[in-house]
Order: sequence, then structure tokens, then C-alpha cells
Amino acid sequence: MSGKAKDILQMDLYGLLGIESTATAKEIKKAYRQKALKCHPDKNPDNPKAAELFHQLSQALEVLTDAAAKAAYDKICAAKKQAEERNRKLDDKRKKIKLDLEARERQAETQSQEEVQITRTLEEEIARLREEGSRQLEEEQRLIREQIQREQEAQQQQTGDYTQRRVERCSKSSVTPKLKLKWKCKKDDETNGGYSQDILLRLLQKYGDVLNVILSSKKKGSAVVEFATVRAAASLTNERDYESVVMMRMRQAAERQRLIEQMQREDEDEDARS
Repeated sequence: MSGKAKDILQMDLYGLLGIESTATAKEIKKAYRQKALKCHPDKNPDNPKAAELFHQLSQALEVLTDAAAKAAYDKICAAKKQAEERNRKLDDKRKKIKLDLEARERQAETQSQEEVQITRTLEEEIARLREEGSRQLEEEQRLIREQIQREQEAQQQQTGDYTQRRVERCSKSSVTPKLKLKWKCKKDDETNGGYSQDILLRLLQKYGDVLNVILSSKKKGSAVVEFATVRAAASLTNERDYESVVMMRMRQAAERQRLIEQMQREDEDEDARS
């Protein structure tokens, strides 16, 4: 018996999904989605058992949604249930009766052969599932990932709305709105990733009047921009994932080079006028 089949035989697949053995394929898939979504490793990074439970749910879906594999599993479950029922019905008197050794040996041998055959059938069905690939499982897991992604996007949207509300509250309290910007920059980069205060100021003025741009003296690749009005700050926050958008544009080499050359020309013109 393979280890995988042995593991499956030790599990109550129906109980794992919280369904009856009479559940339809549609009900099985629905139960899988509900259980898998709750215990998905991406949603439970601090739970070391989440990955194992998610794997067991996937095994249950594979077996119970395949007709041949499900039939083999149900047959084993039925045999176990019958054995348990027989033992339950045995009264004290029958329990004390010692069966003939030879009869018991023959019965045990017959039962063992039946179990071996049933188990072999289940192993064959599981092997077939592995060889063919479980398209159904892949589809279910894809749906789970998409739902998690939608939840994460909704959470990011809520975070953006919260940021905008904070900007509006700052306006009402007569405090100029400030936003923090970050971009990739090595700790020992003296050029601060190529972005000086003047370059940042020119890039951000497209959103409105900027009062000040303060580069962090302790952390490279970080700055705080102070807008003159809430509208200027809100125009930046209205862009989806505004910090990533701004920094992405800032990382464009052509734009950076153009600004540097423009500043150099202006300096040269000013020197010439002097």
C-alpha cells in the first residue's frame, strides 16, 4: 500500500469537508471552496498547520469528485462501517465465545484479501488521478486565488479611501496635507537613487502647488511632500496605488535625464545672463 493511499484511508474525507456521503458533486465543490478559502496558507501565514489542512482538503476534492476513486473509497468506508456495526451488536455472551482457531484464521485471511483488493483499487484510481492531472482541483484553487486577490484589492481600496479621508481631515484642522514617498535606493547611494529635491519638486508639481519636499536624512529613498491644498494632495491619492505610480514614473530613465538636462540648461542661461 502506498503512503498516499494509506493517508487517505486514515482520513474521513466527508467529515473533513463537513458534508454527507450522499452529497452531490456541486455540494462537494461548494464545501471545498468554503473550507479551502478559510485555511488557505496565503490567508494564514502564521498557522503552520494551514498548509497541511489545505492539502488534505485538496485530496478530499480529488477523490470525491472522481467517480471511480469515490466508489473505491466509499466501498472501504462501507466495509469499515459494517465491521463496526457487527462489533456493536455483539452481546456479552457472544463476545466470550471463542471461535475455532482455524475458522478465525480463514476468516481473517479472507478479510485481509478483500481489504488488499479494495485498497489496490483505490491506489490505482489515485495513481490515475496523479498521471492525468486534476484539472478540476487546479480550477478550484484558481478560483480561491482569484477570490483572495479580490479581497486584497478591496482592502487596498479601503486603505486609499482612509488616506484621502485623513487628508481631508487635515485640511479642516488648518494643517497642510503631507504625503510620504518611497523609492528603491541602496543605503550607500550618495545620489539618493538619482532624485534630488529639485527633481522631486518638478515631478510632483503636476498634481498641484507643492510647498516643500523634504528628503529623509536617515533613510535613503524616502521623502515627505507638503502640498499647498487638499485638492493637490487628493489628486495624487486618487490614482490607483499612487505611491507605486509616482515612483514608477520617477524611475523612467528618459524622464530623469530630460529633467537633469533642462536644469543644466537653465543654470547655464542664468550664468550667461549674469
